[in-house]
Amino acid sequence: MSQEAHHGPANATEYIQHHLTFLTPDPHTHQGFHLDTFWIALVLGLLFVGVFSLVARKASVEKPGRLQCLVEIIIEMVDKQIKDAFHGKSKVIAPLSLTIFCWVFLMNAMDFLPVDLLPWIANHVFGIAYLRVVPTADVNQTFAMSISVMFLIIGFSIAAKGPGGYVKELFTAPFHASSTGMTIVLAPVNFAFQLIELLAKPISLALRLFGNMYAGELIFILIAMLPMSVQWILGGPWAIFHILVVTLQAFVFMMLTIVYLSLAVEDH
Repeated sequence: MSQEAHHGPANATEYIQHHLTFLTPDPHTHQGFHLDTFWIALVLGLLFVGVFSLVARKASVEKPGRLQCLVEIIIEMVDKQIKDAFHGKSKVIAPLSLTIFCWVFLMNAMDFLPVDLLPWIANHVFGIAYLRVVPTADVNQTFAMSISVMFLIIGFSIAAKGPGGYVKELFTAPFHASSTGMTIVLAPVNFAFQLIELLAKPISLALRLFGNMYAGELIFILIAMLPMSVQWILGGPWAIFHILVVTLQAFVFMMLTIVYLSLAVEDH
């Protein structure tokens, strides 16, 4: 057990820094792989898969349970959004969208746990000095997901238009030319615009989710520093409002992914 695991933060500044420090292989420099982000995200992903698999195996038409009804509502909501926004044909888009919404929601929802609960357990039970419990408040996690979406956009484009069609689109859209000479002249401009558009999508996806969840996490930390009576007065309304933020951010990430993949399979 490290020495840091025995002693808590001495003042407000150390308290905030302690809660904003990731668990890494090097406890001194805090550089390297964020172990807490990885393991919490993995456990929540397995939880999503396990719950939905259990519901699927025990599904009943005559007497559906509450959990089954909740799962069906989520699936119907995701299916409706896909039918409205995705105009291509794909067997991947439905399970992908469902996974994104549920996984991001679960990671966001870790913000509802008391700020000191899991870090205290990690410290006193396992001797872990630092633990951040909201994976989506880590920009590495949000960028990992958004970059995966970018590769899916490229894959969907190639699958729909073929390698030649996709490369042609990179150099001929959005500006079209009637003559071969103008096509050659506009090719670098078109490619630059296509590259900017492609890179802007994962950047906006990652930073939007990260910014909202990091801000929410920071506010909960600041509220936890107040006296207990004030915590109940401020923490309750903020937690209720944060339910909307947590759900909305998961929905937005899912919807933008659906829209981007829909645009990828359509011709300009």
